[in-house]
Amino acid sequence: MSKVTALAVAIAFAVSIASLSLAHAQSYPSRPITMVVPLGPGGSTDVIGRIMAEGMRPLLGQPVIVENVTGAGGSIGVGRVARASPDGYTIGIGQWGTNVANGAIYPLAYDLIGDFEPIALIATQPFLIVSRKSMPAHDLNELTAWLKANTNKAAQGNSGIGTPSHIGGVLFQKAIGARFQLIPYRGAGQTMQDLLAGNIDVALDTPALSMPQVRSGNIKAYAVTAKSRIAVAPDIPTTDEAGLPGFYFSFWHAFWAPKRTPKEIVDKLNSVVVGTLADSVIRAKLVDLAQEIFPREQLAPQALAAYQAAEIEKWWPLIKAENITAQ
Repeated sequence: MSKVTALAVAIAFAVSIASLSLAHAQSYPSRPITMVVPLGPGGSTDVIGRIMAEGMRPLLGQPVIVENVTGAGGSIGVGRVARASPDGYTIGIGQWGTNVANGAIYPLAYDLIGDFEPIALIATQPFLIVSRKSMPAHDLNELTAWLKANTNKAAQGNSGIGTPSHIGGVLFQKAIGARFQLIPYRGAGQTMQDLLAGNIDVALDTPALSMPQVRSGNIKAYAVTAKSRIAVAPDIPTTDEAGLPGFYFSFWHAFWAPKRTPKEIVDKLNSVVVGTLADSVIRAKLVDLAQEIFPREQLAPQALAAYQAAEIEKWWPLIKAENITAQ
């Protein structure tokens, strides 16, 4: 075969592959899509994932099936996405804990940056500092005093090692100058169950999960870990107002696909996420959960890639300095 003929064959093959890829992208999706939630049912990641799945379905023309894959602070579920076929039919919703902090805590079998295609940021949210109903403290200063006086028996629940509620809890202990027991669960839903039962004393939990229980009088709320009060809980003071100035902790959610997912499919998924976040009904549901939706200019895949990289650079040294490791 001559060099000219060989070149012609190579070009024809490349064009053929490109045509097949384009045709696949244009027909995508032709069947249901699986959304992996790497944490348990009932927590904010699960709730946000299901809200987004509901909004994405009509834009995709296919169902989005939510699959909870739990364990190891979400690293098992994220690994499931990393190993999935890069055809757009498996995507993952992740957050600060699963897609930033875990890289500093667990010996992961995948690369948080190199093994995924970023799709889009979704929203960010603060925590509420909450306690069991029978806690004698009436405000954050009294809670801090109680925790310092009861370090031998006080217990704080979280959603698992490396999750935002765990890291936030460690930083909370450091901020108030007290060390007490940190109890990991498989998800925020289980943490709340034990808080309601009085089996643990305090938690940093999302407004979405906490506020129904606060309103019902089943738990106490002391502060929101943000610079401003939140619309769903206007009567709860900020940490600045409550006596713990400068203690802020918020965490965000986003979507990723497996590495080598075709750009045309990633772009399609991105446009669907953007469209879903523009829907007034979906926006209202997220805002009711105290979510701050990212502005339109931050919703491109490249924006998520840059945001995640910056968060890793910021938080990994702090997490490692606290010697937070998988146990």
